[in-house]
Amino acid sequence: MSGSRLTGIEIAGYHFQQDELLDRALTHRSHSADNNERLELLGDAILDLVITRYLFDRFPDASEGQLSQLRSNLVKKDTLARLAKNQRLGDKIKLGGGELKSGAHRRSSILADALEALIAAVYIDSGYQLTACETLIFSLYSDELPSLSADDEHKDYKTRLQEWLQARKKSLPRYSVADSAGKDHQKSFTVHCHIPGISEVFSGTESSKRKAEQLAARHAFEKLSS
Repeated sequence: MSGSRLTGIEIAGYHFQQDELLDRALTHRSHSADNNERLELLGDAILDLVITRYLFDRFPDASEGQLSQLRSNLVKKDTLARLAKNQRLGDKIKLGGGELKSGAHRRSSILADALEALIAAVYIDSGYQLTACETLIFSLYSDELPSLSADDEHKDYKTRLQEWLQARKKSLPRYSVADSAGKDHQKSFTVHCHIPGISEVFSGTESSKRKAEQLAARHAFEKLSS
């Protein structure tokens, strides 16, 4: 991007009153000393609070471990980068010349940090109103939150992968033993998970075929759902 200030940009329905805040939130450190690093720190804390409170209220019977895992999946860098891409933030981030040439506007860490900086910018721009951040965050996560289930954390990965694929009307996976090695009492099995229509093959190596299938399914689920 050029060095001109950003004006008239709406982020997930929020209109900024202070253009300089939006400008700073979308400025990477490679572009200017006046960048989004401090805002990113604040935004990370706000996002954690809003998501944790949402999960706490929505799943009153969930354990601390379940809530932590749900939150972790929602606020991890890959998820934030995907949400940032939905808002086309990569086209709006100000980068230095070297970073721009290297395609850094598509880098997950830069996209995720910019999204967190935007959350902090909304907090400040709205007069430190947490409700404004909640509205923004719930808008950003509008496709993620309705399908959440605390019970998912207890499901095995073969089941979770199958349900994820079925919900998107995709073909179900096939598992095949690619290799086995070792003596009978110390055998290891490598299983491949093939999903029709997806070129990547997901692998898992474990001490039993069942465990290897679960590991391969986990690798597939985490890659496809991130």
